[in-house]
Amino acid sequence: MTRSMMTPMNIIRCLTLTILAVLLAVPALPGSMAQARDGERNLVLEDFFRGKTYAYGRFGAINGTTREFRVDLTGTVRGEVLRLREDFIYEDGERDTKTWIFTRTGPNTYSGTREDVIGETTVRVSGNVARFTYRVDLNPGGKPNIVRFHDKLALQSDGTLRNTALVTKFLLPVARVKVNFARSLKAAKAIRP
Repeated sequence: MTRSMMTPMNIIRCLTLTILAVLLAVPALPGSMAQARDGERNLVLEDFFRGKTYAYGRFGAINGTTREFRVDLTGTVRGEVLRLREDFIYEDGERDTKTWIFTRTGPNTYSGTREDVIGETTVRVSGNVARFTYRVDLNPGGKPNIVRFHDKLALQSDGTLRNTALVTKFLLPVARVKVNFARSLKAAKAIRP
């Protein structure tokens, strides 16, 4: 701009456009900062799962197979270890029990194992969200059928926890799982997927 065009109004317009450009160029706040700003609670696995928790879930495969289930969970905490027993009841009457062992390894991380999980998983928590992946053999004792689960747990403002998982085989998506957790059976039924 030339000196003759540097009027106070032009300066204000120029500053306004510069500020607007900077605001549009700045990336959104990281999740944990945005959640803290909105008053959301941070997810702490041993706090949420201590004692009794209930969940309803739905598994849907790409071939059209679906399976609904209920899970009654019992969590016990000893030191840095959360032991989470999952008692599954499927809509066809089948029952199954699995037990996760989560060990806190840092302020926002856990290691996790379960009897059907191959190896160990690392859980990473950021604000109200936890993410982890793990491999499972869906046909133990028979011909191996190994898939990978990519789980995302999100603590909601109402105190419930939503789990969405993508299941892959050879890097291709083969199924999706949704499980919604609550502290009471009535609350879990109300948010059934």
